[in-house]
Amino acid sequence: MADKTATAKKAATFTEDEKDAMRERAKESKAQSRRDPEAQKIEGTKEVLAKIADMPGPDRTIAERLHTLITETAPVLVPRTYYGMPAYSKDGKVVVFFKPASKFGVRYATLGFEDAAMIDDGEMFPTSYGIKELVPADEARIADLVRKAVS
Repeated sequence: MADKTATAKKAATFTEDEKDAMRERAKESKAQSRRDPEAQKIEGTKEVLAKIADMPGPDRTIAERLHTLITETAPVLVPRTYYGMPAYSKDGKVVVFFKPASKFGVRYATLGFEDAAMIDDGEMFPTSYGIKELVPADEARIADLVRKAVS
């Protein structure tokens, strides 16, 4: 029985990467709650660009292109960080975010849409997409999803 308890406790704990993400989210929430809307966009953009600049090569390349694509497609979205990752919000709610592969040591990056995104397509639809590399056809699809998300 002791072995099962130890295994259960180990499985219930968070990794250091997950703990770091939670600490970052707590700091972000505190900082964002103190900003007026104009400052949120200015400071949020600076924070997102700084996070992107700190990413390793492949993640940075994808994140830079996504940042441009999202901000040009939906200027109403406000850049911000979300658990230490680039995200874009509307009315204070995250709509779309980018999780670099390097964040948790996985094989592909993720573009995700939160509940505030209006991407519903029938009764069942994807809310996140794995990205290894961006190609023009994918960029067009992402632009369409972002437009739909803010509609």
